[in-house]
Amino acid sequence: MRLLLTTLTLALLAHAGAQDLHECGGQPGLPTGAHEGVYRGTLGGRPIALSTAGTDSPGLRYTYERIGLDIQLTPFHQGSALILQEEVRKQAAGETVVTGCFTLSPAGTGLKGTWRAPAKLGTSLPVVLNAVAVVRMPLKLPSTPGLLRLRHDDPLTFLKLNRAWVRASGGQSVREPVSQLAYPRVLGGSAALNGALQDRQLQHAADALDCRSQLAEDMQGDLSNGYDLTATVPYLSARLVSVREDVYYYCGGAHPDNYTHGLILDRATGREVKVTQLWPGLSAAKQEALYLAHPAPDLDPDCRDVLTAGGLEFTVHLSSAGLNLTPTSLPHVVAACGDTAVIPYSEVKALADTHLPYYKDLYPR
Repeated sequence: MRLLLTTLTLALLAHAGAQDLHECGGQPGLPTGAHEGVYRGTLGGRPIALSTAGTDSPGLRYTYERIGLDIQLTPFHQGSALILQEEVRKQAAGETVVTGCFTLSPAGTGLKGTWRAPAKLGTSLPVVLNAVAVVRMPLKLPSTPGLLRLRHDDPLTFLKLNRAWVRASGGQSVREPVSQLAYPRVLGGSAALNGALQDRQLQHAADALDCRSQLAEDMQGDLSNGYDLTATVPYLSARLVSVREDVYYYCGGAHPDNYTHGLILDRATGREVKVTQLWPGLSAAKQEALYLAHPAPDLDPDCRDVLTAGGLEFTVHLSSAGLNLTPTSLPHVVAACGDTAVIPYSEVKALADTHLPYYKDLYPR
């Protein structure tokens, strides 16, 4: 998902480049010796965070910390002064326009200068930024591989998400306050398991903020745009946990899209358990055969033709009713044909590894 969003961002910036946007003055690129990093401070008194970590998206951008959406910047320089051109799409069908110009100079370990609106508006506001050593910032969430990786790879997004998350009543889910996405937790689950669930939520929260940042300003107030996640735990046993994720997103491209992703996790370690670990005989061909043997009752004839064309790939999750197979390889135009099929556990019992401890969870008698 992040790759798709980054590709969209680059396409938008390439489109902007085709307009030869250059309203802030200076020469293209960062000034010689410019320090690449992350800064926090204020723009006209409003808290912002700014990243100069590279000249390509998603590195060069800033965000108002209360909102958490990225505003893209193109770098220029005049001598040692850093000039950052703020570029925004106001309307979905419109072109990218310049909405502001930062002119910043080194000040100790930070940056200081002004932000001004395009010349015809004449507005100018002070900017004061201090360098942030993100790698030394205390973690406000349980330390997990995903959180540490985000801090290293994308420190600006880390700043947005490294805050106390909100545990829902009863503790069975947690809401991330910037993206507002909720994700389940397992009561009494191991720290490793709930850490793995936190990392899944962290990835979705970062994807959601990426997605919403791509929307033109006139699209951001429409709640049907952006990124929506529904995550449930349809299976929980002594040794296994399974999660189903359903994501709908529209980031300003040609059309909305959606996908389903299934997870099977070891309840003690939080590590992913591949379906072929549970059922070694469940090859790709066998999965396809089982799926086609359990069609939806109201399957459209045209969908039947699509599904029987061959080459289906699946995401898998478990539920109390059985093994759930959801196609992931269908083109967008026929994705609606990919209903989830539920295969009773009894039908795949002969394919299972009877020596695994998980076997007793799936087949208790």
